[in-house]
Amino acid sequence: MRLFVISALLVLGFPSIMTEVVDSFSTCSDFFIGNDPPEITDVLKNNESENTDRYKLICQKYEGEYRFATLYDIKEKIPVFSAYKFTGIYKKTPHIPWMIEPQLEPLDGRMSAPGVNQAIEGDYWKDGEKKTVDHGHLFPNGHAPDEITAESTYTQTNTVPQKISFNSGSWRLMERRVRDLMNSNCRDQNNILAYVLTGAVPGNTRLNNRVNIPSYMWTVFCCYNAKSKAWESQAHWAENRDEDNPTPIKAKTVQELEVFLAINYKRSFLFSNECYNMYGSKQLHTDLRTFFMSSDSIKLG
Repeated sequence: MRLFVISALLVLGFPSIMTEVVDSFSTCSDFFIGNDPPEITDVLKNNESENTDRYKLICQKYEGEYRFATLYDIKEKIPVFSAYKFTGIYKKTPHIPWMIEPQLEPLDGRMSAPGVNQAIEGDYWKDGEKKTVDHGHLFPNGHAPDEITAESTYTQTNTVPQKISFNSGSWRLMERRVRDLMNSNCRDQNNILAYVLTGAVPGNTRLNNRVNIPSYMWTVFCCYNAKSKAWESQAHWAENRDEDNPTPIKAKTVQELEVFLAINYKRSFLFSNECYNMYGSKQLHTDLRTFFMSSDSIKLG
């Protein structure tokens, strides 16, 4: 009992977000278009983790409300993706401490400091100086509609180690372009609404010998455009590397992103069929899904 109390006190000494580690994303399914989360081979299927010892489903609850959803890899100590709804722009930047997810810590009588199953703030610093990586938001605070939601993004379970020049350079420029595009095009009547998934592909190096530094980052959105009366979608990905000057990240299709993830990570089916209308037909999406599920000619994750 004494060890449990010590472990609990260590966790409580860190800023924490009152989120929920759940068995199924059905608890917060409205962050996914059609209430339908992605399917990722050996990771996520039918709203549930395919490996509950490694992949944790988090409904990110802050100030009494669900703000977004995250699929978290406790082995790599980074999220697979965060899913959120874009409903407007809050242009100020919160200044709050980085939070952890207490439910990921082993409060089972073992004496351990926070960070057994997730990144902590100390991973990003050495001798008082920030390392060569930054906290890379998957749900960026700049895509939040209000102050409270913006604050909720400051949890370690929503971030990956991102190269500082990349985070402040080409990735930030892309985030702003996509934000403005969604703000302009993703409107139904007077409401703004887009569904967004942002994730990371694990790399081969680790921060502080603990936290995986992703090789790539990716993002994709889907929404209904009331002006064109059609579904609209757009995807982006780029290598997580140091850069001297920002390089524009070209817009791609959802199908192209799924092919990229199948080759570089795992077979992934990100959205329902409506989201494939802008750059390709529903039939192409169905054909790709059939090919990836049945093909033995190429090795995919």
